[in-house]
Amino acid sequence: MSAVVEQHRRLITAIPGPRSQALHARKVATVAAGVGTGLPVYIERAAGGVLVDVDGNHLIDFGSGIAVTTVGSSAPRVVERVQRQVEEFTHTCFMVTPYEEYLAVCEKLAALTPGTHEKRSALFNSGAEAVENAVKIARVFTGRTAVVAFDHAYHGRTNLTMALTAKNMPYKQGFGPFASEVYRVPMAYPYRWAGDRTRVADEAFEAFTAQVHAQVGEENVAAVIIEPIQGEGGFIVPPEGWLPRVADWCREHGIVFIADEIQTGFCRTGDWFACDHEGVVPDLITTAKGIAGGLPLAAVTGRAEIMDAVHAGGLGGTYGGNPVACAAALGAIETMEAEDLCGRAREVEALFTGRLRALAEKFDVVGEIRGRGAMLAVELVTGAGDDTPNPGLTARINAACHQQGLVTLTAGTYGNVLRFLPPLAIPDELLHEGLDVLEQAFAAHA
Repeated sequence: MSAVVEQHRRLITAIPGPRSQALHARKVATVAAGVGTGLPVYIERAAGGVLVDVDGNHLIDFGSGIAVTTVGSSAPRVVERVQRQVEEFTHTCFMVTPYEEYLAVCEKLAALTPGTHEKRSALFNSGAEAVENAVKIARVFTGRTAVVAFDHAYHGRTNLTMALTAKNMPYKQGFGPFASEVYRVPMAYPYRWAGDRTRVADEAFEAFTAQVHAQVGEENVAAVIIEPIQGEGGFIVPPEGWLPRVADWCREHGIVFIADEIQTGFCRTGDWFACDHEGVVPDLITTAKGIAGGLPLAAVTGRAEIMDAVHAGGLGGTYGGNPVACAAALGAIETMEAEDLCGRAREVEALFTGRLRALAEKFDVVGEIRGRGAMLAVELVTGAGDDTPNPGLTARINAACHQQGLVTLTAGTYGNVLRFLPPLAIPDELLHEGLDVLEQAFAAHA
Protein backbone atom coordinates (compact mmCIF):
# COMPACT_ATOMS: atom_id res chain seq x y z
CA MET A 1 0.00 0.00 0.00
CA SER A 2 1.27 3.50 -0.81
CA ALA A 3 2.17 5.84 2.03
CA VAL A 4 -0.65 8.06 3.24
CA VAL A 5 0.81 11.48 3.88
CA GLU A 6 -1.19 14.62 4.59
CA GLN A 7 -0.31 17.22 1.96
CA HIS A 8 0.58 20.19 4.14
CA ARG A 9 3.65 21.70 5.79
CA ARG A 10 3.89 21.19 9.53
CA LEU A 11 6.87 21.92 11.76
CA ILE A 12 6.89 20.27 15.17
CA THR A 13 10.56 20.80 15.98
CA ALA A 14 13.40 22.93 14.76
CA ILE A 15 14.96 21.67 11.52
CA PRO A 16 16.70 19.30 11.97
CA GLY A 17 14.88 17.86 14.97
CA PRO A 18 16.39 15.82 17.82
CA ARG A 19 15.84 12.40 16.25
CA SER A 20 17.34 13.56 12.96
CA GLN A 21 20.29 15.01 14.87
CA ALA A 22 20.84 11.68 16.62
CA LEU A 23 20.74 9.83 13.31
CA HIS A 24 23.12 12.35 11.80
CA ALA A 25 25.59 11.69 14.59
CA ARG A 26 25.49 8.03 13.57
CA LYS A 27 26.00 9.09 9.94
CA VAL A 28 29.12 11.07 10.86
CA ALA A 29 30.45 8.08 12.80
CA THR A 30 29.90 5.50 10.07
CA VAL A 31 29.52 7.11 6.63
CA ALA A 32 32.50 8.41 4.67
CA ALA A 33 32.88 12.19 5.07
CA GLY A 34 32.93 12.63 1.29
CA VAL A 35 29.26 11.63 1.11
CA GLY A 36 27.64 14.99 1.72
CA THR A 37 24.14 15.79 2.97
CA GLY A 38 22.44 19.03 1.99
CA LEU A 39 19.70 18.93 4.62
CA PRO A 40 20.25 16.43 7.47
CA VAL A 41 16.63 15.55 8.17
CA TYR A 42 16.02 11.83 8.06
CA ILE A 43 12.89 10.82 6.19
CA GLU A 44 10.56 8.01 7.20
CA ARG A 45 7.60 8.58 4.85
CA ALA A 46 6.92 10.55 1.69
CA ALA A 47 4.15 10.98 -0.86
CA GLY A 48 2.89 13.63 -3.23
CA GLY A 49 4.81 16.80 -2.46
CA VAL A 50 5.59 16.12 1.22
CA LEU A 51 8.48 14.48 3.05
CA VAL A 52 7.87 13.41 6.67
CA ASP A 53 10.95 13.20 8.86
CA VAL A 54 11.57 11.04 11.91
CA ASP A 55 10.57 13.94 14.19
CA GLY A 56 7.16 14.19 12.54
CA ASN A 57 7.88 17.36 10.56
CA HIS A 58 6.13 17.64 7.20
CA LEU A 59 8.42 19.31 4.66
CA ILE A 60 7.45 20.61 1.21
CA ASP A 61 9.56 18.96 -1.47
CA PHE A 62 10.91 21.23 -4.21
CA GLY A 63 13.73 18.82 -5.06
CA SER A 64 12.26 15.39 -5.94
CA GLY A 65 15.51 13.74 -4.88
CA ILE A 66 17.20 15.73 -7.70
CA ALA A 67 14.48 15.20 -10.32
CA VAL A 68 13.94 11.51 -9.51
CA THR A 69 10.54 11.24 -7.84
CA THR A 70 8.64 12.96 -10.63
CA VAL A 71 5.56 10.80 -10.01
CA GLY A 72 5.92 11.21 -6.23
CA SER A 73 7.86 9.20 -3.68
CA SER A 74 5.30 6.41 -3.34
CA ALA A 75 3.15 6.52 -6.46
CA PRO A 76 0.48 3.78 -6.26
CA ARG A 77 1.24 2.22 -9.67
CA VAL A 78 4.95 2.09 -8.85
CA VAL A 79 4.35 0.58 -5.42
CA GLU A 80 1.94 -2.07 -6.75
CA ARG A 81 4.26 -3.20 -9.54
CA VAL A 82 7.32 -3.27 -7.27
CA GLN A 83 5.55 -5.28 -4.57
CA ARG A 84 4.35 -7.81 -7.13
CA GLN A 85 7.81 -8.11 -8.68
CA VAL A 86 9.56 -8.54 -5.32
CA GLU A 87 7.23 -11.42 -4.53
CA GLU A 88 8.03 -13.09 -7.87
CA PHE A 89 11.84 -12.62 -7.98
CA THR A 90 14.32 -9.85 -7.30
CA HIS A 91 17.22 -10.72 -9.61
CA THR A 92 18.54 -13.21 -12.11
CA CYS A 93 20.92 -10.97 -14.14
CA PHE A 94 19.53 -10.25 -17.60
CA MET A 95 22.81 -11.40 -19.16
CA VAL A 96 22.35 -14.87 -17.62
CA THR A 97 18.62 -15.59 -17.67
CA PRO A 98 16.52 -12.72 -19.05
CA TYR A 99 12.99 -11.60 -18.17
CA GLU A 100 10.11 -9.76 -19.82
CA GLU A 101 10.22 -6.62 -17.67
CA TYR A 102 13.50 -5.53 -19.29
CA LEU A 103 11.97 -5.94 -22.73
CA ALA A 104 8.87 -3.98 -21.78
CA VAL A 105 10.95 -1.01 -20.60
CA CYS A 106 12.96 -1.03 -23.84
CA GLU A 107 9.73 -1.12 -25.84
CA LYS A 108 8.43 1.89 -23.93
CA LEU A 109 11.69 3.76 -24.53
CA ALA A 110 11.49 3.04 -28.26
CA ALA A 111 7.97 4.44 -28.37
CA LEU A 112 8.52 7.53 -26.20
CA THR A 113 11.98 8.85 -27.12
CA PRO A 114 12.30 11.32 -30.01
CA GLY A 115 12.18 10.04 -33.58
CA THR A 116 10.30 7.33 -35.45
CA HIS A 117 13.39 5.39 -36.56
CA GLU A 118 14.10 1.84 -35.42
CA LYS A 119 15.64 1.91 -31.94
CA ARG A 120 17.44 -0.29 -29.46
CA SER A 121 18.08 0.22 -25.74
CA ALA A 122 20.43 -1.07 -23.08
CA LEU A 123 19.63 -0.68 -19.38
CA PHE A 124 22.00 0.27 -16.58
CA ASN A 125 21.92 1.46 -12.96
CA SER A 126 22.81 5.16 -12.98
CA GLY A 127 23.05 8.17 -15.22
CA ALA A 128 26.84 8.09 -15.17
CA GLU A 129 26.77 4.47 -16.33
CA ALA A 130 24.44 5.40 -19.17
CA VAL A 131 26.72 8.23 -20.29
CA GLU A 132 29.83 6.04 -20.18
CA ASN A 133 28.11 3.41 -22.27
CA ALA A 134 26.78 5.95 -24.77
CA VAL A 135 30.37 7.08 -25.35
CA LYS A 136 31.52 3.47 -25.74
CA ILE A 137 28.79 2.83 -28.29
CA ALA A 138 29.60 6.00 -30.26
CA ARG A 139 33.29 5.12 -30.39
CA VAL A 140 32.66 1.63 -31.67
CA PHE A 141 30.16 2.83 -34.28
CA THR A 142 32.33 5.64 -35.65
CA GLY A 143 35.78 4.15 -35.14
CA ARG A 144 36.77 7.52 -33.68
CA THR A 145 37.84 8.48 -30.15
CA ALA A 146 37.28 12.20 -29.42
CA VAL A 147 34.27 13.35 -27.41
CA VAL A 148 33.13 16.97 -27.24
CA ALA A 149 31.34 18.35 -24.17
CA PHE A 150 30.29 21.85 -23.15
CA ASP A 151 31.12 24.44 -20.55
CA HIS A 152 28.92 24.14 -17.42
CA ALA A 153 28.13 20.49 -18.24
CA TYR A 154 27.48 17.81 -15.64
CA HIS A 155 27.52 14.17 -16.72
CA GLY A 156 28.46 12.17 -13.62
CA ARG A 157 31.08 11.17 -11.06
CA THR A 158 32.87 8.22 -12.68
CA ASN A 159 36.28 8.81 -14.28
CA LEU A 160 35.04 9.36 -17.83
CA THR A 161 31.99 11.35 -16.75
CA MET A 162 34.12 13.53 -14.47
CA ALA A 163 36.21 14.35 -17.54
CA LEU A 164 33.00 15.34 -19.34
CA THR A 165 31.81 17.39 -16.35
CA ALA A 166 32.96 21.01 -16.29
CA LYS A 167 32.78 21.99 -12.61
CA ASN A 168 35.80 21.22 -10.45
CA MET A 169 34.43 21.46 -6.88
CA PRO A 170 33.14 19.19 -5.56
CA TYR A 171 33.08 16.78 -8.49
CA LYS A 172 36.66 16.64 -9.78
CA GLN A 173 38.96 18.11 -7.15
CA GLY A 174 41.79 15.67 -6.38
CA PHE A 175 40.39 12.79 -8.43
CA GLY A 176 42.49 13.06 -11.60
CA PRO A 177 44.01 12.16 -13.95
CA PHE A 178 40.86 11.92 -16.01
CA ALA A 179 39.96 10.05 -19.19
CA SER A 180 41.63 11.40 -22.31
CA GLU A 181 40.22 12.53 -25.65
CA VAL A 182 37.59 14.78 -24.08
CA TYR A 183 37.35 18.35 -25.41
CA ARG A 184 35.34 21.26 -24.03
CA VAL A 185 33.63 23.98 -26.04
CA PRO A 186 31.56 27.10 -25.17
CA MET A 187 27.95 26.68 -24.09
CA ALA A 188 25.21 28.94 -25.43
CA TYR A 189 24.50 30.57 -22.04
CA PRO A 190 22.39 33.63 -22.84
CA TYR A 191 22.61 35.36 -19.46
CA ARG A 192 26.42 35.19 -19.29
CA TRP A 193 27.37 35.25 -22.97
CA ALA A 194 30.45 37.44 -23.35
CA GLY A 195 29.61 38.58 -26.88
CA ASP A 196 26.51 40.09 -28.43
CA ARG A 197 23.58 38.83 -26.37
CA THR A 198 21.21 39.39 -29.27
CA ARG A 199 23.24 36.88 -31.33
CA VAL A 200 23.97 34.18 -28.75
CA ALA A 201 22.75 31.29 -30.92
CA ASP A 202 24.86 32.35 -33.91
CA GLU A 203 27.97 33.29 -31.98
CA ALA A 204 27.90 30.20 -29.76
CA PHE A 205 27.42 27.90 -32.75
CA GLU A 206 30.27 29.58 -34.62
CA ALA A 207 32.56 29.28 -31.58
CA PHE A 208 31.64 25.62 -31.14
CA THR A 209 32.28 24.59 -34.74
CA ALA A 210 35.44 26.69 -35.09
CA GLN A 211 36.94 25.27 -31.91
CA VAL A 212 36.19 21.67 -32.85
CA HIS A 213 37.64 22.20 -36.33
CA ALA A 214 40.82 23.84 -35.06
CA GLN A 215 41.54 21.80 -31.94
CA VAL A 216 40.11 18.36 -32.67
CA GLY A 217 39.15 17.90 -36.32
CA GLU A 218 35.63 16.82 -37.22
CA GLU A 219 36.89 13.53 -38.65
CA ASN A 220 38.24 12.57 -35.19
CA VAL A 221 35.06 13.22 -33.20
CA ALA A 222 33.02 10.19 -32.17
CA ALA A 223 30.35 12.09 -30.27
CA VAL A 224 29.08 15.46 -29.09
CA ILE A 225 27.23 15.17 -25.79
CA ILE A 226 24.96 17.82 -24.33
CA GLU A 227 22.17 18.29 -21.80
CA PRO A 228 19.37 20.03 -23.77
CA ILE A 229 18.85 22.09 -20.61
CA GLN A 230 21.93 21.94 -18.44
CA GLY A 231 21.23 20.69 -14.93
CA GLU A 232 23.97 21.05 -12.34
CA GLY A 233 25.47 23.86 -14.43
CA GLY A 234 22.51 26.05 -13.46
CA PHE A 235 19.47 25.06 -15.55
CA ILE A 236 20.93 26.85 -18.55
CA VAL A 237 18.47 26.98 -21.44
CA PRO A 238 20.14 27.57 -24.81
CA PRO A 239 18.50 30.03 -27.21
CA GLU A 240 15.93 28.77 -29.70
CA GLY A 241 17.47 27.24 -32.80
CA TRP A 242 20.90 26.51 -31.34
CA LEU A 243 20.37 22.87 -30.36
CA PRO A 244 18.92 21.83 -33.75
CA ARG A 245 21.92 23.42 -35.48
CA VAL A 246 24.33 21.44 -33.30
CA ALA A 247 22.44 18.21 -34.05
CA ASP A 248 22.40 18.93 -37.80
CA TRP A 249 26.12 19.75 -37.80
CA CYS A 250 26.87 16.44 -36.08
CA ARG A 251 24.87 14.55 -38.69
CA GLU A 252 26.67 16.37 -41.49
CA HIS A 253 30.04 15.23 -40.14
CA GLY A 254 29.12 11.67 -39.16
CA ILE A 255 29.33 12.49 -35.45
CA VAL A 256 27.00 10.79 -32.96
CA PHE A 257 24.80 13.38 -31.24
CA ILE A 258 24.14 12.29 -27.65
CA ALA A 259 21.39 14.03 -25.68
CA ASP A 260 21.93 13.62 -21.95
CA GLU A 261 18.31 13.75 -20.76
CA ILE A 262 19.03 12.25 -17.35
CA GLN A 263 17.64 15.28 -15.49
CA THR A 264 15.36 16.67 -18.20
CA GLY A 265 13.63 13.46 -19.26
CA PHE A 266 10.24 11.92 -18.46
CA CYS A 267 7.87 14.90 -18.45
CA ARG A 268 10.09 17.14 -16.35
CA THR A 269 10.26 19.98 -18.92
CA GLY A 270 6.65 19.78 -20.14
CA ASP A 271 7.45 17.29 -22.91
CA TRP A 272 8.47 13.66 -22.59
CA PHE A 273 12.00 14.82 -23.34
CA ALA A 274 13.53 18.28 -23.57
CA CYS A 275 14.64 17.58 -27.16
CA ASP A 276 10.97 17.42 -28.14
CA HIS A 277 10.60 21.17 -27.61
CA GLU A 278 12.39 21.94 -30.90
CA GLY A 279 11.89 18.59 -32.61
CA VAL A 280 15.52 17.54 -32.13
CA VAL A 281 16.09 13.82 -32.73
CA PRO A 282 19.30 12.63 -31.06
CA ASP A 283 21.25 9.62 -32.30
CA LEU A 284 21.58 8.40 -28.70
CA ILE A 285 19.70 9.54 -25.62
CA THR A 286 20.67 8.79 -22.02
CA THR A 287 18.00 8.59 -19.34
CA ALA A 288 17.83 7.86 -15.61
CA LYS A 289 16.49 9.82 -12.59
CA GLY A 290 12.73 10.15 -13.31
CA ILE A 291 12.54 6.88 -15.23
CA ALA A 292 11.66 4.58 -12.33
CA GLY A 293 9.94 6.49 -9.54
CA GLY A 294 12.96 6.39 -7.24
CA LEU A 295 14.52 3.02 -8.02
CA PRO A 296 17.96 2.88 -9.68
CA LEU A 297 17.59 2.46 -13.43
CA ALA A 298 19.17 4.12 -16.45
CA ALA A 299 19.17 3.59 -20.19
CA VAL A 300 20.87 4.35 -23.46
CA THR A 301 18.40 4.42 -26.34
CA GLY A 302 19.31 5.11 -29.93
CA ARG A 303 19.34 4.33 -33.60
CA ALA A 304 19.39 0.59 -34.16
CA GLU A 305 22.44 0.66 -36.42
CA ILE A 306 24.46 2.58 -33.81
CA MET A 307 23.35 0.54 -30.81
CA ASP A 308 23.87 -2.76 -32.63
CA ALA A 309 27.43 -1.88 -33.63
CA VAL A 310 28.78 -3.18 -30.32
CA HIS A 311 29.84 -6.83 -30.18
CA ALA A 312 27.83 -9.28 -28.08
CA GLY A 313 28.86 -9.04 -24.44
CA GLY A 314 30.25 -5.53 -24.86
CA LEU A 315 27.35 -3.94 -22.99
CA GLY A 316 25.77 -4.95 -19.72
CA GLY A 317 26.35 -5.21 -15.99
CA THR A 318 25.30 -7.48 -13.14
CA TYR A 319 22.43 -5.28 -11.96
CA GLY A 320 21.66 -3.37 -15.17
CA GLY A 321 17.92 -3.49 -15.81
CA ASN A 322 17.14 -5.15 -12.49
CA PRO A 323 13.60 -6.59 -12.64
CA VAL A 324 12.35 -4.64 -9.62
CA ALA A 325 13.65 -1.37 -11.08
CA CYS A 326 12.09 -2.25 -14.43
CA ALA A 327 8.75 -2.91 -12.74
CA ALA A 328 9.02 0.50 -11.06
CA ALA A 329 9.75 2.13 -14.42
CA LEU A 330 6.68 0.57 -16.00
CA GLY A 331 4.58 1.87 -13.09
CA ALA A 332 6.12 5.33 -13.34
CA ILE A 333 5.59 5.58 -17.10
CA GLU A 334 2.02 4.33 -16.74
CA THR A 335 1.45 7.09 -14.17
CA MET A 336 2.94 9.73 -16.48
CA GLU A 337 0.68 8.64 -19.32
CA ALA A 338 -2.50 8.23 -17.26
CA GLU A 339 -2.13 11.53 -15.40
CA ASP A 340 -0.73 13.61 -18.30
CA LEU A 341 2.31 14.67 -16.32
CA CYS A 342 3.70 16.57 -19.31
CA GLY A 343 0.65 18.79 -19.06
CA ARG A 344 1.05 18.98 -15.29
CA ALA A 345 4.66 20.18 -15.73
CA ARG A 346 3.43 23.02 -17.91
CA GLU A 347 0.89 23.97 -15.23
CA VAL A 348 3.67 24.02 -12.63
CA GLU A 349 5.72 26.27 -14.92
CA ALA A 350 2.86 28.76 -15.27
CA LEU A 351 2.29 28.89 -11.52
CA PHE A 352 5.97 29.20 -10.66
CA THR A 353 6.97 31.77 -13.25
CA GLY A 354 4.23 34.18 -12.23
CA ARG A 355 5.37 34.04 -8.62
CA LEU A 356 9.08 34.20 -9.50
CA ARG A 357 8.57 37.25 -11.72
CA ALA A 358 6.83 39.01 -8.85
CA LEU A 359 9.81 38.08 -6.68
CA ALA A 360 12.22 39.53 -9.26
CA GLU A 361 10.31 42.82 -9.23
CA LYS A 362 10.84 43.11 -5.48
CA PHE A 363 14.45 41.96 -5.25
CA ASP A 364 17.12 43.16 -7.69
CA VAL A 365 19.39 40.26 -6.73
CA VAL A 366 17.37 38.03 -9.07
CA GLY A 367 19.46 38.19 -12.22
CA GLU A 368 17.45 35.75 -14.32
CA ILE A 369 14.50 33.37 -14.11
CA ARG A 370 14.85 30.43 -16.46
CA GLY A 371 13.92 26.83 -17.16
CA ARG A 372 11.02 24.96 -18.65
CA GLY A 373 8.18 22.92 -17.21
CA ALA A 374 8.86 21.85 -13.62
CA MET A 375 12.61 22.45 -14.07
CA LEU A 376 13.02 26.09 -13.07
CA ALA A 377 15.67 28.27 -11.51
CA VAL A 378 16.65 31.76 -10.43
CA GLU A 379 20.22 33.00 -10.76
CA LEU A 380 21.24 35.34 -7.94
CA VAL A 381 23.62 38.25 -8.46
CA THR A 382 25.00 41.18 -6.50
CA GLY A 383 22.24 43.56 -7.58
CA ALA A 384 20.84 45.80 -10.28
CA GLY A 385 23.44 46.48 -12.94
CA ASP A 386 25.92 44.06 -11.37
CA ASP A 387 25.59 40.44 -12.49
CA THR A 388 28.46 39.20 -10.34
CA PRO A 389 27.44 35.74 -9.03
CA ASN A 390 26.19 35.78 -5.45
CA PRO A 391 26.76 32.30 -3.97
CA GLY A 392 26.73 33.57 -0.39
CA LEU A 393 23.21 34.93 -0.67
CA THR A 394 22.13 31.77 -2.49
CA ALA A 395 23.38 29.64 0.40
CA ARG A 396 21.65 31.82 2.99
CA ILE A 397 18.30 31.74 1.21
CA ASN A 398 18.61 27.98 0.69
CA ALA A 399 19.32 27.48 4.42
CA ALA A 400 16.42 29.75 5.40
CA CYS A 401 14.04 27.70 3.26
CA HIS A 402 15.28 24.51 4.91
CA GLN A 403 14.72 25.93 8.38
CA GLN A 404 11.10 26.66 7.44
CA GLY A 405 10.42 23.21 6.07
CA LEU A 406 10.96 23.77 2.33
CA VAL A 407 13.43 21.45 0.60
CA THR A 408 15.28 23.47 -2.02
CA LEU A 409 18.46 22.82 -3.98
CA THR A 410 21.28 24.97 -5.29
CA ALA A 411 23.21 24.59 -8.53
CA GLY A 412 25.36 26.48 -10.99
CA THR A 413 29.02 26.63 -11.89
CA TYR A 414 29.31 29.63 -9.56
CA GLY A 415 27.02 28.23 -6.84
CA ASN A 416 24.53 31.08 -7.29
CA VAL A 417 21.44 29.31 -8.66
CA LEU A 418 18.37 28.16 -6.73
CA ARG A 419 16.75 25.33 -8.67
CA PHE A 420 13.23 23.99 -8.31
CA LEU A 421 12.25 20.43 -9.21
CA PRO A 422 8.96 19.69 -7.46
CA PRO A 423 7.36 16.28 -7.95
CA LEU A 424 4.55 16.51 -10.48
CA ALA A 425 2.26 14.87 -7.94
CA ILE A 426 2.42 17.98 -5.74
CA PRO A 427 -0.85 19.94 -5.29
CA ASP A 428 -1.03 23.63 -6.19
CA GLU A 429 -1.63 24.67 -2.58
CA LEU A 430 1.76 23.27 -1.58
CA LEU A 431 3.45 25.01 -4.50
CA HIS A 432 2.01 28.34 -3.37
CA GLU A 433 2.93 27.71 0.26
CA GLY A 434 6.46 26.74 -0.71
CA LEU A 435 6.79 29.90 -2.80
CA ASP A 436 5.53 31.91 0.18
CA VAL A 437 8.37 30.43 2.24
CA LEU A 438 10.82 31.29 -0.56
CA GLU A 439 9.60 34.89 -0.65
CA GLN A 440 9.96 35.17 3.13
CA ALA A 441 13.54 33.89 2.84
CA PHE A 442 14.30 36.57 0.23
CA ALA A 443 12.73 39.24 2.41
CA ALA A 444 14.88 38.22 5.36
CA HIS A 445 18.20 37.86 3.53
CA ALA A 446 18.21 39.65 0.14
